[in-house]
Amino acid sequence: MSDFLRNAHFLLQNIRWQDIADVLVVAFLLYQLLKLIRGTQAVQLLVGLAVIFVVGWLAQLLNLRLLEFIFTNGGQAIVIAAVILFQPELRRALDQVGRLGTVRTLLGRHPESAIARTVDEALRAAQSLSEKREGALIVFERETGLENVAATGIHINGEVTGEVLATIFVPGSPLHDGAVIIRVPRLVAAGCVLPLAETLPGVGRMGTRHRAALGLTMQSDALVLIISEETGLISIASQGKIYRGLDLPALREMLLQELGETGEPRSPMLRPLTRVAELRTLRRRS
Repeated sequence: MSDFLRNAHFLLQNIRWQDIADVLVVAFLLYQLLKLIRGTQAVQLLVGLAVIFVVGWLAQLLNLRLLEFIFTNGGQAIVIAAVILFQPELRRALDQVGRLGTVRTLLGRHPESAIARTVDEALRAAQSLSEKREGALIVFERETGLENVAATGIHINGEVTGEVLATIFVPGSPLHDGAVIIRVPRLVAAGCVLPLAETLPGVGRMGTRHRAALGLTMQSDALVLIISEETGLISIASQGKIYRGLDLPALREMLLQELGETGEPRSPMLRPLTRVAELRTLRRRS
């Protein structure tokens, strides 16, 4: 016991503030990594990689020469395979690191009046489309640029009005099957193709619009307004989750908070459903 206390005392005497900062930074990065991969297929991939490395360690411990040779010479291939398998997660991580965050606030942002007007016009169109049960996807660009997504559609660069949005999504029009991209206060493009999220195990079938909205929000910080063609319900997708059952005032409040960065606490009525529960609800309604 005395040796333990002596060693602990010696360790505490030799700790520098840089060592404490080092541990805190590593702990923060590990925490962010766990947040990033939580609820994704990366968890299963990590478990698989862990099993592979355990097998390699046992091969070295038990002197299994063939397995040891394979793991020794296949290490670089495993690293390359891991990069390929984790490509979506790595892309999300680099995207989050590259966002301006608070620096963007210092550089300036859109006036609250422009944000409010754009949101009101989008909701006016959403209400009209919902009453007619005409499906739509309205994407609000935030810090992550969506120029690559806009390139898949037709560039418009026009003013955002409810009439224009409602006209774009009229069934039979050339652009009604795609999404519109809004970069406040301008309508950038229409007829855009969004990346589809993979169907989650045990959830079953979900609509293409909802899969597209989830796919984009998993890869960027965009907000997507979804109008269901089957039910007429209006939903919001954000950060890989779908918020449903919101009336127009609640939808407006959420959009203004997210786009305007007001910092006000979100109302309890805006609590999101979990992704699996939401998709099960979609399956029951389909």
